[in-house]
Amino acid sequence: MFQMIVPAIFLLTAVTSNPVTALKKRPPQTLSRGWGDDLTWVQTYEEGLYKAQKSNKPLMIIHHLEVCKYCKSLKEAFAASTEIQQMADKDFIMLNLMHETNDKHLAPDGKYVPRIIFLDPSLTVRADIAGRYSNRLYTYEPQDIQLLIQNMKKAKRLLTSEL
Repeated sequence: MFQMIVPAIFLLTAVTSNPVTALKKRPPQTLSRGWGDDLTWVQTYEEGLYKAQKSNKPLMIIHHLEVCKYCKSLKEAFAASTEIQQMADKDFIMLNLMHETNDKHLAPDGKYVPRIIFLDPSLTVRADIAGRYSNRLYTYEPQDIQLLIQNMKKAKRLLTSEL
């Protein structure tokens, strides 16, 4: 009996101490890309336009890059904000893009990241809903989260009063 237990323990030790399994596993990449894993994200700009029109909800487009430190900081603040996550889940069609689209209206003042643009269900870019910077109208920083929350509320409020 002892002769059978020793090899079994040795085999179990060898399997569990395999360096390949000891590496930290990355979580699977989702459409959220860390901006809100519990949110429903559309995959393409065209899908976002369709769903915004069909659901009568504004489309919120987040332009970002994985290697951008400003994008990463904003992403962390965005994902940590319960109020943003709840509004995004309930009241918006959500899209995050790591590449530019062919729609020139989505870069009214240039192609920079991070950039957050709102479109209403009539597919009109809400150029009037902007951040606090005059040289990059649609950018936000982590300390601008309250302004982003106000702008999300404005996008919802304008939606109900204008359509």
